[in-house]
Amino acid sequence: MKTVSLKIDDSIFGETEKILARIKKPRNRYINEAIEHYNKVQRKQILEEKLKKESEVVKNDSMSVLKDFEEIDYGD
Repeated sequence: MKTVSLKIDDSIFGETEKILARIKKPRNRYINEAIEHYNKVQRKQILEEKLKKESEVVKNDSMSVLKDFEEIDYGD
């Protein structure tokens, strides 16, 4: 396990302390869970952006292929 020193805004720290007092959870565990949750959110956003970019590439390729097919003279 790694040790990290961080600075937290006073308002966030105060709110966190109130919540911790109610839920009876160690501060360290709470912060670890919060970071884990935020990492999941960030991974999801990164994946979403990647999929949007890839989808745009596929869309453009598909439109190009469709155009090529439309230009083919099948000469019935």
